[in-house]
Amino acid sequence: MYGSTPNKLLAIRNGLYRCVAYTLLLLTLTGHAHAQLKVFATVPEWGALAQDLGGEKVSVFTATNALQDAHQVQARPGLLARARTTNLLIATGAELEAGWLPVLQRDAGNPNIMPGRVGMFEAAQYVQILDVPISVDRSQGHVHASGNPHIQLDPRNYIPIARALSERFILLDPVNSAHYQTRLNVFLGAWSTHLVRWEQQASVLRGMKVWVQHDAFTYLNNWLGLKQIGVLEATPGADPSITHLNAILQKQATLHGRLVMTPAYLNSKPAMWFSENAKIPVVSLPFTVGGNAEAKTLPALFDDTIRRLIQAQ
Repeated sequence: MYGSTPNKLLAIRNGLYRCVAYTLLLLTLTGHAHAQLKVFATVPEWGALAQDLGGEKVSVFTATNALQDAHQVQARPGLLARARTTNLLIATGAELEAGWLPVLQRDAGNPNIMPGRVGMFEAAQYVQILDVPISVDRSQGHVHASGNPHIQLDPRNYIPIARALSERFILLDPVNSAHYQTRLNVFLGAWSTHLVRWEQQASVLRGMKVWVQHDAFTYLNNWLGLKQIGVLEATPGADPSITHLNAILQKQATLHGRLVMTPAYLNSKPAMWFSENAKIPVVSLPFTVGGNAEAKTLPALFDDTIRRLIQAQ
């Protein structure tokens, strides 16, 4: 009787090992089956779009917030760590992130997010870029040689970008292709409805003359038919001097701008000064998702933008 105890113990131990191994195998397989696609978005609008299109199948990290200037970002260790393990990096492109993204790509040690690789997605490649300069030199200040990169302010641009991004999700995660296609269809249907409503609401703005603090509203103006008559900045990206603002103020006497627009992330003091002296409203627009308390989603971004413009006219 006692002699059989070691054999029983050995059998029990082997049985436990097999159970543990089987459990670990199941956990591994389950983990792979439910692994989320890791997405690194440079700016809030693409993080929001990725979440809308990916749902629970994606884990989205956004490198900047709405009150940051996306031109002025440091490739910090925390961002490098995120980029190192991401499956897909979504950027605007058109040189918006030119000051920091190449450094991030180089130092992250993730070959999949390098230019031209499947893990690198540039939204600007899928839309028409406006304001492409004929020539560029350093004396012009913060000018983008590839054109105006603020494509997020025309909601029509989200349609081709959403289609391309969903295709990239499917390429990276083919097992869940039906999920991504379904979410794309839902997004496009809802977005088309939003577009009709926004354009009806904003029809009263068409032809309105506006000043802008920073030349960042080209796509919004093009969509809504706003007539931009001037920019408060003398040099892109730099606050204008009082002398320059006074010169702009003299032009207002004959141009009769109705309001001045500024993005939420900028210091609005120049726009406030101009507003007070020109006796016209200043409108701070959210510019991207999270730019104010009301613009928490992509649809809310345009709901709030149009509401503020209509109220200020």
